[in-house]
Amino acid sequence: MIRVLFISGSNRKNGNTDFLMDQAIIGAKEVTAQELSIETYYMRGKKYSGCVNCFKCADLNGECVIKDDFQELRDKWVAADVIIYSIPVYHMTIPGLMRCFMDRLGNTQFVFYNMMAPKTMKVIGGIAQGIHIFSGQEHALTDLMNHAYISGGVYSSGDMWENYIGAGGWTANVADTDALKKQYEAEEFDAVTAVKACRSLGKRCVELGVVIQAGALQHKEIFDSQPIYAPFAKRLAEEG
Repeated sequence: MIRVLFISGSNRKNGNTDFLMDQAIIGAKEVTAQELSIETYYMRGKKYSGCVNCFKCADLNGECVIKDDFQELRDKWVAADVIIYSIPVYHMTIPGLMRCFMDRLGNTQFVFYNMMAPKTMKVIGGIAQGIHIFSGQEHALTDLMNHAYISGGVYSSGDMWENYIGAGGWTANVADTDALKKQYEAEEFDAVTAVKACRSLGKRCVELGVVIQAGALQHKEIFDSQPIYAPFAKRLAEEG
């Protein structure tokens, strides 16, 4: 079983960010080599306070002292084998809510695993879209890439040429929540390209997750014997 978690970082309901995430889900479902569990999570309407650097998590075995929606998403994140983020570009980078979640996730995970960066071996991919072209999509994807690496994950893109470090899109200066959907249905080149990029991203991320899990199950002794692989070993044990 490969557990795939799609996270929408948009405050809009059924907007352009969700539309592109849905395309990645279509791509993920093309992988039939392994049974998939696909879950979607929407950050809109949720509350994630910023990390206040209080280090109380050190006294609480990695549990954050701030109680909000962080704990719910953290548990889903920890359980997933593949995580694909779909986000709108805010101020040339990722939205504030997602930044708050990532900051607290990093600190609590480091503390829980004795202040080391655990090798989670999660496959992580990114989708970023904005109203303007060249308005921060690649900056946002680079932030997601850095998040993947510092979380001990494996970052994956889709297929070239549409997909270098993740899938990106823009709405051609149209602010409507369904702009990309309409442009795709009208077969506009940039929207068609974005959809193709998202579908290949979903497919390749899941395929990589399948390969990592299959190889790890054949060599469990590597991951069981080294504490840095503890979160990955736990997922493998649950898989059997």
